Amino acid sequence: MGRRTVLLIAALVVAALGTVLVFLYAQRADTNAKAGQSLVTVLVAKSDIAVGTSGATASSNGAFEQQQVPTANVVTGALSDATPLANLVAVVPIFPGQQIISQQWAATAQTAGLSLPPGTLAMQVQLGDPERVAGFVTPGSFVAIFTTGTEKGAGAAGGVPTARVLLPKIQVLAVGPATAVAAATGSTSSATEQIPPAILTLAVTQDQFEKILFVTKTPGSSYTGLTFGLLDKNSKVDPANPGTTETNLFK
Repeated sequence: MGRRTVLLIAALVVAALGTVLVFLYAQRADTNAKAGQSLVTVLVAKSDIAVGTSGATASSNGAFEQQQVPTANVVTGALSDATPLANLVAVVPIFPGQQIISQQWAATAQTAGLSLPPGTLAMQVQLGDPERVAGFVTPGSFVAIFTTGTEKGAGAAGGVPTARVLLPKIQVLAVGPATAVAAATGSTSSATEQIPPAILTLAVTQDQFEKILFVTKTPGSSYTGLTFGLLDKNSKVDPANPGTTETNLFK
């Protein structure tokens, strides 16, 4: 066997080995990626579902579809199929793209169209996308509510600008509808960016209702505006935290 033949065989062996190693690496990388983002099947609204619509009617009208979403994006109470809803009715409006959760359905529609936790009443607030965590806040979600303003009596003339938690845990009953608001894009053209504020319905106690009303509606209040923080089972919010000011912003 000549020297040239030996070199040719060696080159073919190295090339084959390289191909196998690249294949194994790609396969392992794909496995790791899938492990980090495992998908779960959830039921999602394909069209509007009005209060009082039965699960059987919504299903026959094609209002449901199954989608695969990352485990981290699955809402608490999310359903994977419409079977449990057949004899139930929607107690809140459900909009396209929302995950279907058990809290949206009951045996009979409530008079007000909402099923309230004991001791609470429904309250509606209107927020833009950034203030409501874009589309991630859905019926059944829990949120922490923050506000900003001036902490009076803090030793500085006129008070100290402060950001702090107003309410550490509030349940969202319903989301929507959204109304598109045109905002200038900075261009001289007629193009606009659609910023859709949404109406969110919250389950609150009387004390919580009054706190939100004071911040959003009271003339002369030093605190204005609400911003939601979406909670999950691992979230931690300390209601006793005095808030953030210029003096502790970078501590």
